This record gives sequence, C-alpha cells and structure tokens, in this order.
Amino acid sequence: MRLVNHERNAMDLRTTPVHIGLGSRAKPVEGFAWDPEVLQAYSAAVAADGAEGRMVMIFDGDGLGDHWESHPAGDELVVCLSGSVTVTRDVDGLPDRVLLGPGEATINPAGVWHVVDAEGPTSILAITAALGTDHRPRTDARPTERVGTPSPEEAP
Repeated sequence: MRLVNHERNAMDLRTTPVHIGLGSRAKPVEGFAWDPEVLQAYSAAVAADGAEGRMVMIFDGDGLGDHWESHPAGDELVVCLSGSVTVTRDVDGLPDRVLLGPGEATINPAGVWHVVDAEGPTSILAITAALGTDHRPRTDARPTERVGTPSPEEAP
C-alpha cells in the first residue's frame, strides 16, 4: 500500500480509494485492500492528517450489510450513485432509517453506529474519516462487540 502523488491517469474508486489530507491534497491509495495489515499501513501513512483526513471510495453491493461501523474521528457522507440503499443508524438504541435513491445522500454523524443495506444492485460513494473506524459483526439488529482499525490516538 502506498499513497501516490500527482496521479494523472484514470483510476477506479472501487479498487483505488483516494485519501484527501491536510491542505486538501488528494492522493490515490495504490494496493489498498480490506486486510488488517494494509489498513494498519494506511492508518500509519495518514496519521499526520489526524481527524481531517478523508477516504473517498465507491462500493458496489446487493443485499444486507454484514457489519455495523462507526467513525469516531468525523462524519461520513454516503451518496447513492445507482440503485437504492437504506442506511440504518443506532440512535440511543433505536433504529433511524434513511432511504436513498440515485443522487441522494445522507451524513452519518461522528461516533454513530450505522449499517448500509442495498435494495438490489447498488453503488455508493463514501467520504469517510480516515482514522479510527470501528466495525462490529452484524449478528442482530443492534451492534454488539467492537473490532476496528486504530483510532487517531492508537495509530502508530
């Protein structure tokens, strides 16, 4: 995994996210994968951006999300590009649901647990705080145990 300066070629945001850091600098993240070692390397590479760093990525999906997540370091913008999705937030133990169609967006506030369910083939664009994302398995309607990437305080 490495951050690239001044990429001039087209890139696929499904496989190569872009990190936006301090000074509004945008850098593609080559070799990115949802692997603990890669996530640790990414966290270390962007740690100096702190809570201001953002990851921009497109996700394709169909069906129920398999995990809850929370971004303690900042808000997350979720934009539906195609299809439709339901974003469910756990707000004080109660579900708060937002249905999104193409071109519609919602903001998941910092620290709020949420899950995204696709209603058929769907693409979303997410702009997410780069550090401190927590994940919890989706075993029931509410989040349970914590598993995640390092918080800004825990990042190497």
